[in-house]
Amino acid sequence: MEKLESRLEDVFSRYERTRSKLVPILQDTQASLGYLPIESLKAIARFLSIPESQVYGVATFYGQFYFSRRGRNEVKVCYGTACHVKGATRLIESFERQLGVSCGSTTDDYEYSLERVACVGCCSLAPVAVINEETHAHLTPDKVNDLIEETRKSKPVSGVVCSNAWPTI
Repeated sequence: MEKLESRLEDVFSRYERTRSKLVPILQDTQASLGYLPIESLKAIARFLSIPESQVYGVATFYGQFYFSRRGRNEVKVCYGTACHVKGATRLIESFERQLGVSCGSTTDDYEYSLERVACVGCCSLAPVAVINEETHAHLTPDKVNDLIEETRKSKPVSGVVCSNAWPTI
């Protein structure tokens, strides 16, 4: 608990106590802790002198915030129209088999989190997945196996970086 309080104090020290700072405080808290535990939401509410329900309401509104610990490697499969049409469902199924988790989950060892995202803005490269902020294009289920093996060996994963990708917030 002391570690949490210390990290939160560090985050809070950079902000004024105004409600307009709620989203940046949530973002910095998540960056510091890796996710937003309930204790952090309560502390943010106290710091800003606003109801906990408002903090929770904002945090649940945006898809960028997580309430459980995430994996060291974040795998995001694009499910936009182009990726969906070109096989995103098969990619998700392949990642699920390789990682042993369902989409929206984290492996027991906290090495991987797998999620489906709306669009990453790389439609001409479909289907794509983003692994640790690196975009991998024209994926097939066989390539998924190779990507996971590379990350398991802690080798850098090579991929195509999409210059028109939407930034992850």
